Amino acid sequence: MAAQGSSASTGDYRLPTSVYPAHYDLAIQTDLAASPPSFAGAARIGLDILEDTSSVVFHLHPSLTVTHLAFGQAGTETKLPLSAISVNAENERATIDLSSLGGAEAGSKASLFIRWEGKLGSMMGYYRSDGDPDEHGKRPLYALTQFAPTSARRAFPCWDEPLLKSTFTISMIARPKETVLSNMNATSTGPWTSADLGAALEPGPDSSSTVDANADAWAITKFDTTPKISTYLVAYACGEFGHLSTEYHSKLTGKTIPLKIYVTRNQLDQAQFGLDVAKWALPVYEELFEIAYPLPKLDTLVAHDFEYGAMENWGLITGRTTAYLCSERSSLEAIKRIGSTQCHEVAHMWFGNIVTMQWWDNLWLNEAFATLMGSIVLPERIWPEWKMTSQFINDHWARALSLDARRSSHPIEVDCSDPNQIGEIFDAISYSKGASVLRMLKGVVGDDKFFKGVSLYLNKHLYGNATTSDLWAGIGQAVGKDIGELMNNWILKIGFPVVSVEELGNGQVRLTQHRFLITGDVKPEEDETVWWIPLEIKTVENGKALVDHDAVLKARTATFDVASDVFKLNAETVGVYRVMYSGERLAKLGQHAQQFSVDDRVGLVSDAAALTAAGYSRTSGALDLVTALAPAESEYLPLSGIAGFLSGLAAIWWEDDAVRAAVDKLRVEVFRPVVDRLGYDHGENDEPTLKQLRTLAVSAAASGGDKDVVAELKARFQPFLKHGDDSRIPPDLQGTVFRHAVSHGGQAEYDKLVAVYNNPPNPSTKLDALSGIASAKEPALLDRSFEMLADTQAVKDQDASFLSELAANRVARRRTVKYFEDNWDAVRNGLLCRWLTCGQLNARFSSSMGLKGAIAGVLGTLSSKADLDDATTFIEGKGAYRIRRCANPTDVRKYKNSFAQALEGIEARSNWLVRDAEDTKAWFKKHGSL
Repeated sequence: MAAQGSSASTGDYRLPTSVYPAHYDLAIQTDLAASPPSFAGAARIGLDILEDTSSVVFHLHPSLTVTHLAFGQAGTETKLPLSAISVNAENERATIDLSSLGGAEAGSKASLFIRWEGKLGSMMGYYRSDGDPDEHGKRPLYALTQFAPTSARRAFPCWDEPLLKSTFTISMIARPKETVLSNMNATSTGPWTSADLGAALEPGPDSSSTVDANADAWAITKFDTTPKISTYLVAYACGEFGHLSTEYHSKLTGKTIPLKIYVTRNQLDQAQFGLDVAKWALPVYEELFEIAYPLPKLDTLVAHDFEYGAMENWGLITGRTTAYLCSERSSLEAIKRIGSTQCHEVAHMWFGNIVTMQWWDNLWLNEAFATLMGSIVLPERIWPEWKMTSQFINDHWARALSLDARRSSHPIEVDCSDPNQIGEIFDAISYSKGASVLRMLKGVVGDDKFFKGVSLYLNKHLYGNATTSDLWAGIGQAVGKDIGELMNNWILKIGFPVVSVEELGNGQVRLTQHRFLITGDVKPEEDETVWWIPLEIKTVENGKALVDHDAVLKARTATFDVASDVFKLNAETVGVYRVMYSGERLAKLGQHAQQFSVDDRVGLVSDAAALTAAGYSRTSGALDLVTALAPAESEYLPLSGIAGFLSGLAAIWWEDDAVRAAVDKLRVEVFRPVVDRLGYDHGENDEPTLKQLRTLAVSAAASGGDKDVVAELKARFQPFLKHGDDSRIPPDLQGTVFRHAVSHGGQAEYDKLVAVYNNPPNPSTKLDALSGIASAKEPALLDRSFEMLADTQAVKDQDASFLSELAANRVARRRTVKYFEDNWDAVRNGLLCRWLTCGQLNARFSSSMGLKGAIAGVLGTLSSKADLDDATTFIEGKGAYRIRRCANPTDVRKYKNSFAQALEGIEARSNWLVRDAEDTKAWFKKHGSL
């Protein structure tokens, strides 16, 4: 036992391999009426003993209290004293000493019986959630699980690693009025009156439950046994839910699969679209992957307290209300979010669930594929009018490059030796860059061969685990090429290249690749990678566009022929790299922009903005490009990129009134004509992208301070303020109207949105109201916002984004940064912590990743050298807290990368501010804006 304890404390992050959990019989009793709500559990775990061992080591969170132990061998189960178990709280591991039984021999079968008790936590493990109030003001209470990445151990003792797949037979014990759910279909339900929780797993050692079984009748529901599954995909829930039902018929098996979506009863009417998406998605996936959905049902549970957007638990998808509920008052963006989210989660039924990564370093295999499928492949088949391939460039491609342009980025496949940092790789690299690299590969090999290779990969590793090389092997088999040779640097190396274009004359260009950094100061040792780059050179001659698909840059530099003087690299913006042209070529591209596609124009704007921010080119050059493009541009996505660039300039110079005013004037010049042309209200036959353009133009003009547009938005809010009549507020403009009503209004507008936040008609309106609340300018109203932020009853933990919303408010920015730094750690009174510092914000979100986004959203708004120094001092001061002897030590390891990325962002923005101040001012003076 001592040796095992020593091994666990030395940083060995993987469990010993001497014991394998083959099967779990798991019973959970949930008492939602207790104060606080609690649960008790019992498990009998069948073990394969692979090596001689004197102990059994598994994961167990210290929040669980073990009450009974027994170990079985050769058909005999022996009760063990509680002194036989020891728990390493830091590594969340338990060790059971088997020396009194003579240990366990290799090749034998054994069983571990264990009982425990716990309290329902917050958004991780088995936790409580409170629904929105019903017509009587009562909030429904229910419980559900969130086990990814390493929180199954918060709910039951287990081997909590993705490679250790097991089968599960789960029983749920609850009051008869409550619905219980799990991964599989229920096989039986009946009364349960025994006071012995162990009776759910007959035979079991005699014991009595701490939950009073006589306080009310109880019912036990038994579920069918799962296929082999990783612990992070196990799921169950308990509460009073309503549901909607449908079904789909599998062409591969002929079976009819029931589909249901569960939510608290007062919001059931908003759940139909989320259910329909699952029905539409499943048959497409079966066709693409050539594998039938293997479970007998697929449920979705909508939760009011949820850490992530959604979670792909096998057979029981869970997700937050904004990811699944909508009404006729929901915006197009809200509806698209539901569509892409559900397509993403259903894709996981294959990518992640049937075939699972071996360890978290291969997280991208799950998330990148689900992002590609949910953001492009399925939406393009179901809703082609949404034009999601083009939107992918802004939503994922640009997002990925923004994070990956930092030294503090990481490879797509990244070592995860510290389990505390697993949560940090759930980021734009694993999701968006991974999806962008897969999209690039799909473009190179073609859809048919790509998906054939994916099918080969999945079929070879059914119900097992896999690595990146396995995926490359499958696609390589379909394509007839060594895919690893082409793609390994994209997956295994940090960063991405910028390709510089030097024109040699006579139709030749010299192309050179180097690593791109947001700070523009790449060092030789950081620039050793040479990527395999599909150049996709597009030329236009006599109005006809041609693309050279064979041109590939696989050396540091090479020379290529171009067939026309009108050319552009990275056609359709598919390649995961930036392109840097000369100023003259960029001007030509601006003149000929309309000869290129929408996706090409989006890439041009994005590249120009990023190169400017990093110091590769001057701000004046990017301003020349966007002002040349804007007058002739009529498409949403390129104008969205222009709006983003101008918004970024205003954010850099946010404390320079003159420059900010000049940027605002330019925003109005670009977008007010679009408002005048399109108006504020959608037409019945408007295309989705036209609706998005109208929303963008109104928002950008209002943000630029156009008095007429702001006045119109305020006027549209008045009927809603006075009579609750929102008929003059188009759903797509709701967030913009709310923000400007409060920022240009006062207490009445603020109070109205607080009321809306507390009792919203739908989840997207709730978020719009929170954004509006954060937009207040009056000090007294800001006081109230910060009071709300500190009150866990006023603002849910899942709405930690409120911090970022406040930081986005220029008037509140300094105060938000101070609040963030002052309240990261706060002194508490108590016997153990009378004089020690314990986490406040960090402690509130310690079991989740709620502060990860807030670190970027708050510190990411700063842009001066003084801010960089202050933030560095603050962050460097956090490292010591975790080793203090305190009941609630702050552990900042899981925010290490987030802090580093925030500092690097401030450095880049402060460099830009200093470097281009005169150039920017000169441009605006030349154009009469300064």
